[in-house]
Amino acid sequence: MVRLVNVYTISAFLSLGVALIGFDISSMSGVLGTHQYRDFYGNPLGARQGAITGAMAAGSFVSALFAGILGDRFGRKITIQVGLLLWCIGSVVQSTSNGVAMLVAGRVISGLCIGLTASLIPTYQSEIAPHKIRGRIVSFQSLAGAMGIMIQYFIQYGCSFINSEAAFRVPWAIQAGPAVILFVGLFWFPRSPRWLASKGRWEEVLRVLARLRTANNDVNNAFVLAEYKEIEDRVRLDLLDVPSNSIRDLFSGKMRRRVFLGMAIQIWSQLTGINIMMYYIVYILEAAGIRNVLLASSAQYIINVVMTIPAILWVDKWGRRPSLLVGAVSMAFWLFLIGGLLKAYGEPNPIPNQPTTWIVVDHPAVSRAILAGSCITVGSFAISWGPISWIYQAEVVPLRVRARSVALSTASNWAFNFVLAVFVPLLLRSISWVMFFLFGSFDIAAFIHVWVAAPETKQRTLEEMDEIFEHGEQKPLWKSFIATRPTNKFDMLAKDIQMGKLTVHPQVNSF
Repeated sequence: MVRLVNVYTISAFLSLGVALIGFDISSMSGVLGTHQYRDFYGNPLGARQGAITGAMAAGSFVSALFAGILGDRFGRKITIQVGLLLWCIGSVVQSTSNGVAMLVAGRVISGLCIGLTASLIPTYQSEIAPHKIRGRIVSFQSLAGAMGIMIQYFIQYGCSFINSEAAFRVPWAIQAGPAVILFVGLFWFPRSPRWLASKGRWEEVLRVLARLRTANNDVNNAFVLAEYKEIEDRVRLDLLDVPSNSIRDLFSGKMRRRVFLGMAIQIWSQLTGINIMMYYIVYILEAAGIRNVLLASSAQYIINVVMTIPAILWVDKWGRRPSLLVGAVSMAFWLFLIGGLLKAYGEPNPIPNQPTTWIVVDHPAVSRAILAGSCITVGSFAISWGPISWIYQAEVVPLRVRARSVALSTASNWAFNFVLAVFVPLLLRSISWVMFFLFGSFDIAAFIHVWVAAPETKQRTLEEMDEIFEHGEQKPLWKSFIATRPTNKFDMLAKDIQMGKLTVHPQVNSF
């Protein structure tokens, strides 16, 4: 019997590191509509506000490039702790900032944390999780991110009634709290068994697997030994038969497709239009003619949390591929609808120096429809691309390049996050409603790419991914990516061990 409580507890607690992304999103979106923030920082608009918002993504991009190297060298756990220290420093700098320059610097420092944690937390989670619930385990981080957005937004909303600089300084300082808690808690977490295996620390691999999979730390449990055997065989193939662990491995003939697929899924997740809704929902609702935009914006953050829960519960049953396809179509439809409503019922904004130049006036039904469309767009993302973009990148590549491949995928995410954060305010002021048609078209393109290039990976062990990608390459293109039934090789291996047909002899530490 596989023990799940320990894995769930570790993953849920570890997801605090991803909640920091949510805190950052809300800490900015929640202040855009307040006069305290606008007055203190000189009412930043267009490129200036884009630079402030995008500073976090810029820092994330830089650190994500090094996350794989650091994660392989020092381990997932220690590198995450380094990132958490950077987050605390960034929170202090932001909350004490005396101008735009210092605020941008603080957000860049916080971004350095996000690049490390967003790369290595899903890697760590996928490496400790049993294969049958790996999607559910990694999806915890999406729920944590959604809850971080919602909690921080309501903190920000409550503080907006403070008629002083504390309206934005207090929420920015509070962000450091979860990072401190996770930093301390990580000292009691086990190291990744697959990272230990890559270092030849086999005795520790067996002990960690026993701790994660059994209630009494039974190193002779058949399921523990079966997983140990799979890891051992894969590490021998990856690190002994193919000893190089250089960047060249990422772009070798067999690996290139997987690495680029993980990067593409992360890029598409940014181009779905979710950043418009998360960072700049206040501007959109102002353009839609909503009066109390701060309160109305909270609806989509609540929906973001609620719709992430079904993904956690059933992603390993629904599969990755169907969820991505349905999510892309749904988001495209609602973005086209929002753009169409703004075009049909909007008019030029007569007030100068506003974030939006196209607004809806005296059409309450249209305003409510735009609000509903934005909420459903967010819900569609939360149940599909939100969790799966992080699951997929970590599970499609083998151990020897996993941390570095995930780092590249995450860096791709943050590179596009930065570009969108900087340019969306400009797009809102220049092409207004056309922007929604642009991102809706990106969703259609994402649908086509997933349909053609993304195989199903649900309930397959990390060590089985070679079969999916390499053995399927000889089939006709469209047939290669039809969802396949999960194999039961792992259960058969465990049964053979239980019946004494196979004996596993754990190695002593090597390398």
